[in-house]
Amino acid sequence: MTKSNRKIGGGKPQGAREVAMQVLLKVETEGAYSGLTLNHALESFELSRPDSALATELVYGTIQRLNTIDDVLKRRVKGWPKKVEPWVRCLLRLSYYQLRWLDRVPPHAVVDEAVTIAKKHGHSGIAGLVNGVLRSVIRDGIDESLPQQMSIEERISLSFSHPQWLIKRWLRDYGQATTEAICAANNEPPHSSVRVNPLRMNREELLTEMTRIGIEANASPLSIQGVVASKAGNLVHTSWYSDGRMSVQDESSMLVAAVADPQPGMAVLDCCAAPGGKSTHLAELMRNEGKVVANDLHPHKQALIGKQAERLGLSCIETMTSDAADLAERLSPQSFDVVLLDAPCSGLGVIRRKPEIKWNKTEDDIASLAILQSQLLRRVQELVKPGGTLVYSTCTIAPEENEQTIKHFMNEFPDFELDANWTEDVLRPLQDAGIVTSDFKGMLQLLPHMFGSDGFFIARLRKKRSQ
Repeated sequence: MTKSNRKIGGGKPQGAREVAMQVLLKVETEGAYSGLTLNHALESFELSRPDSALATELVYGTIQRLNTIDDVLKRRVKGWPKKVEPWVRCLLRLSYYQLRWLDRVPPHAVVDEAVTIAKKHGHSGIAGLVNGVLRSVIRDGIDESLPQQMSIEERISLSFSHPQWLIKRWLRDYGQATTEAICAANNEPPHSSVRVNPLRMNREELLTEMTRIGIEANASPLSIQGVVASKAGNLVHTSWYSDGRMSVQDESSMLVAAVADPQPGMAVLDCCAAPGGKSTHLAELMRNEGKVVANDLHPHKQALIGKQAERLGLSCIETMTSDAADLAERLSPQSFDVVLLDAPCSGLGVIRRKPEIKWNKTEDDIASLAILQSQLLRRVQELVKPGGTLVYSTCTIAPEENEQTIKHFMNEFPDFELDANWTEDVLRPLQDAGIVTSDFKGMLQLLPHMFGSDGFFIARLRKKRSQ
């Protein structure tokens, strides 16, 4: 996305579209995270609930569909996008998104609102440009067909709004049908899922309470602690959350601690623990008995993990601040029954939650992250007891960061072997869906379309006992 330091005037934003434009502008010109920027904007400007929902949809939808939108606008605006002011780009993009993918507002009203915003922030010429472009889109037909002579990569890229380099690698790794399924899943809004704290509540109780107040809630097919909720709003603002009876977490992420399968009384290390979802899950599975060392590089994130542990009533969690690469120097060797490395990664499995990822990441990022991941594995393996467990996880679907990283690690450290001895609760839904078969070795790649959850990779390894 093009960088620029141009600011816009016009005073405080009014309404969903103007707030969305401001958020998109910060994402594009400052490299801001869409989710954090949107949340801050919604807290700062007192929008109604419907307007907050519209602003959210406009922000995420516009970023998701960016290349498809630009492909249309570049044929209608001279010098698009670089010679058009950033805020005007954002306004035209979100307006086109609303015209093409949303139908709750009549097209003429979308145009009128965009022109009003353009007049507020720019001169009459800009308002005329916005009016002319959007009216020409309506006149010529909003759903533009793609040229027949396009390659498969180009067609999928523009049909599903993903960069061609990603499409090319997914076609190589997964084939056309799965690539299109991944892209379609990435364009769906993420559902809300929560993890019940079994020390304070059971899942059936939460399902009953949610249903009673009109939330559409169902048991997660992936996690025995998980609940999938629809029409629930922000579940962080509920008593279930504040009382420590549940945590907000994606279903795929819930599998990581379940695969680690820590037992009460064990010593467990979470090497890259922020924001604390997996550390607290590990402690819950241990029934708050034993020790979970939750480490993160940043002190403010260490404090966040501590707050989560306190909220959930988990006293067995100890927090620390360190580069994960230095943990072997700060902690005793071979001192942990379970070591979890939820490694820094490209995040290609969470595009539906963070759509800017697909426009900001590159092939070089994947290559450099794979090197970092191997370095971290090399260091933290020293902390696993003989007979202990090492779990490696990422939220990406790039083989270089996943299966290939594990294979390289095992070649370098033959005292580790893949461990397929996962619990029945974890394996059953994966087997029922045909994802885990009889040749399962102990590595799992979840793709976004499989359960409507995040794309995730998990490997469980066992350190051989000394002979």
